[in-house]
Amino acid sequence: MLKFLFALSGLFISIIVAAQLKLPALISDNMVLQQNKQVAVWGWAAPGEMITITPSWNNKAITTKADDKGKWQATLQTTKAGGPYTIEFKSVDKITVNNVLLGEVWLASGQSNMEFPMGKGEGWRTGAHNAETEIPKANYPNIRMIDVPNRVSDMPQEDFKGEWQVCTPETVKDFSAVAYFFAKEIQAATGYPIGIINSTWGGTPAESWTRKDILESDTGFQKILERYQQDVEKYPAAYAKYKTSYEKWKADTSSNKKGAPKEPVGPNHNKSPGKLYNGMIAPLIPYTLQGVIWYQGESNADRAWQYRRLFPAMIKGWREDWHNNKLPFYFVQIAPHRSQGPEIREAQLYSWQTTPYTGMVVSTDHGDSLDIHPRNKEVIGKRLSLWALKNEYGKKSVVTSGPVYRSMKVKGDKIIIRFNDAKGLYTHPKAPLQQFLIAGDDQQFIPAQAMIKGNTVIVWNNAISKPLAVRFNWSKVPVAELYNKAELPATPFRTDNWPVATQGKE
Repeated sequence: MLKFLFALSGLFISIIVAAQLKLPALISDNMVLQQNKQVAVWGWAAPGEMITITPSWNNKAITTKADDKGKWQATLQTTKAGGPYTIEFKSVDKITVNNVLLGEVWLASGQSNMEFPMGKGEGWRTGAHNAETEIPKANYPNIRMIDVPNRVSDMPQEDFKGEWQVCTPETVKDFSAVAYFFAKEIQAATGYPIGIINSTWGGTPAESWTRKDILESDTGFQKILERYQQDVEKYPAAYAKYKTSYEKWKADTSSNKKGAPKEPVGPNHNKSPGKLYNGMIAPLIPYTLQGVIWYQGESNADRAWQYRRLFPAMIKGWREDWHNNKLPFYFVQIAPHRSQGPEIREAQLYSWQTTPYTGMVVSTDHGDSLDIHPRNKEVIGKRLSLWALKNEYGKKSVVTSGPVYRSMKVKGDKIIIRFNDAKGLYTHPKAPLQQFLIAGDDQQFIPAQAMIKGNTVIVWNNAISKPLAVRFNWSKVPVAELYNKAELPATPFRTDNWPVATQGKE
């Protein structure tokens, strides 16, 4: 009897130890691993425990040891794109990860325009404009996506709850629409499996996605932290006031009912500096990525001048985290909307032009002045894919950008504008250019006449005999009318460096 009890207790101990072998959400069934790379895998086990990892694409077992806190990490050499494969993780217990593909892994992040799903949901989630025709066809077993739940955290997290979803008409409804169309284009052009990690949250500023130490180490970002600390201190009283207003709003049944009051910023708000990074980016490190696609900026528009430095600082921080200072980072310039001034688009243009290994998509021809969530996500996903296809996948003939301002020359009472990526300049729709403004030494911009001449645009107004500067699409709701031969619109720009409204705002 005693021997039986000892044996039974040993079995229980074995079960307890075995239960300590754990993998993060990212390393699970249906995952996609970056092909032809040394990729990181990691997890947890009993301190000091040995773990043997065997991938089926080469059947070469490797071993690693859990540290004194039970954390372990190892590196696998992947082969060319293909699958499905399995990966066996074995210690006292065994976990087998099934249906693994080797291909291309991209992180999709930002705020609501990247979060915006394919299918119709609640509130602003109105679905992609072509959802009814696209969703039934979305049977792409080599496209997978994993969603990172929205989470605010004071400390960097090691994991999240989620699982990889294979793209089907049933699952694609919840996929990020921009990321889905991006993945679809890459998969069609290369034949590679595509894995998308979707880490997005609507209404969030860039500082929420940035490591706190980066914010703390730069005097230009101190106001962000100070303002947040003040909000936290005022939060109890502000929240009590908000709750009263919210209950009153909820009880209002009048026909002219306005929008719900906004909850004040507090310690668990998604605008908290650094806390989305902790909860939604830190758990992804060091999963090997091919690159990042990003759609955000609306929530920083009122501090656009600061964004010129904040956004590149965030990118630099992520590259440090992934130990890859060339990590591709492709992003979308904010679409036309009555709430989005031209300075945020300029800040994004500046970020692209001053930050290596980045690319920018112009969206001036697919905005909605009344809806900050334009529904044509396909064109945005396709334009993001152009950057990847050219830079990562060898499609060197692909044109990635529309016309970009390069230089100006004053000639008499006219200004000649030169562009990069200007081959085959044309207007669209076929009409006189109407989005150019011109100014003299009084710095007062007035509408200008403009005409295309070869790969340049000549701008003038007969009322200004000595012009000094030109602006194009410099408004909240610019109208795309200047394109290159690749049918990509010109980015908004200005030739002057005169002070702008958000300069000095921190």
